[in-house]
Amino acid sequence: MDQTIQEALFGTLLGFQTGTTQTLPEKQVLEQKNESFYEELIKAFSLEKGFMEKVDALDHLIKAHSEYSPIQEFLFDLLMINFFSSDQERYEEDYLESPEWQEIEDETIDRGTEMLNLFLYLRECKEEGIDPSLSDYLDEFLLVEEEEFQDEHEIYEDVIAHQVLMESSYSEIARVASQLSESSAMKEVFNPLMGYFLNTEPATHDLDSFLNQSTHKSFDCAVLFAILMYCGGKEHFPVR
Repeated sequence: MDQTIQEALFGTLLGFQTGTTQTLPEKQVLEQKNESFYEELIKAFSLEKGFMEKVDALDHLIKAHSEYSPIQEFLFDLLMINFFSSDQERYEEDYLESPEWQEIEDETIDRGTEMLNLFLYLRECKEEGIDPSLSDYLDEFLLVEEEEFQDEHEIYEDVIAHQVLMESSYSEIARVASQLSESSAMKEVFNPLMGYFLNTEPATHDLDSFLNQSTHKSFDCAVLFAILMYCGGKEHFPVR
């Protein structure tokens, strides 16, 4: 299993716990039930099996622990990134072009969230030594202004229209997020996505502000903490 994904999983559960308790942790410690679920996730992600069998293992875990269902599709994103970062090495170089992988893509077309793209971008930033930014993500990675990528432009329309929020605050981002149409492709992830790019290296008081302003605290904190852990690891993650 990819180590950065393992840290992202820890961040996911720490964020979910933070949002549930509505209190920023004093230490990077999971409550017993979250620690147990984290360990079960590690086992599922580390299975020496095919991708769809891992998806089945993840779905089985969520079915057995339904309190985590709000983050199920985000966990699918992390499972996919783990495959690209680790499991893919076990296959032929052109496996992602194979009929087998195409069948997997067709079967999982409705799974996950738009955060999958973000993690692919952050992985590229690490590899190329790029400092992440919203403008770089939109223009250089998603290519939203290119004519042949207008599907991405439509999906990210609300993010593109609100780039000025990078000069604002967590409270303003949360306010805009709450006013997005229910049909918006970015409504669910708008707050943690924009919150991350607002401050890619937040201090403790920044996380406090994000937590307090969020209207979907468990999901938003789970996603934001996962991103921060993925980028900087536990040693750079601020606690109270």
